Amino acid sequence: MRYALPFLVILAGCNGGPALPPDREAALAARSETLANNFQTELQAALKSALASGGPAAAIEVCAQTAPAIARRLSTESGAEVRRTALQPRNPDAKPDAFERETMTAWRAAPLDPAGEPMVRSAALSTDKGPAFRWMRAIPTQKMCLQCHGEAIAPDVAAAISARYPDDKAMGFREGQLRGALSIHWTGDALKG
Repeated sequence: MRYALPFLVILAGCNGGPALPPDREAALAARSETLANNFQTELQAALKSALASGGPAAAIEVCAQTAPAIARRLSTESGAEVRRTALQPRNPDAKPDAFERETMTAWRAAPLDPAGEPMVRSAALSTDKGPAFRWMRAIPTQKMCLQCHGEAIAPDVAAAISARYPDDKAMGFREGQLRGALSIHWTGDALKG
């Protein structure tokens, strides 16, 4: 699947100007898209394999163990912070920050663009700690996600989710709804290339 280019670029700053030159923003957006594609491809392969071999309970373990490991590895390799987040997180570590919450709230009604691709947002920011670049891509709920995130979850799957995530908020979704987002945050030396 080819993903849409960023639909919105926001330049904001405490010191009144763009934090990064436009060509640097474009390069970081391209690197972010590649990271997100790699994350999503690897995670979806692991989820499909787990669903085929062990059903939804095995998929819960992939999301709990494999997804964070993929994010940590990609973060280490790239120098960016790579993570998944959601307005209704299953994992408490996936709670959104203010930028992520604002972005996903805007996407909630329509996580796909007119071409049917997940929405993307990027922003170059000046912060009190220096320049930063944020990039996010929507994660729409797919059919395979419904087994663990849908409106009708099998009792054994619900029990497995509850055992691992007692404060779970990530159920009740329908196909196509915004499930969450991939979030990539560049700061410091990682901004240089």
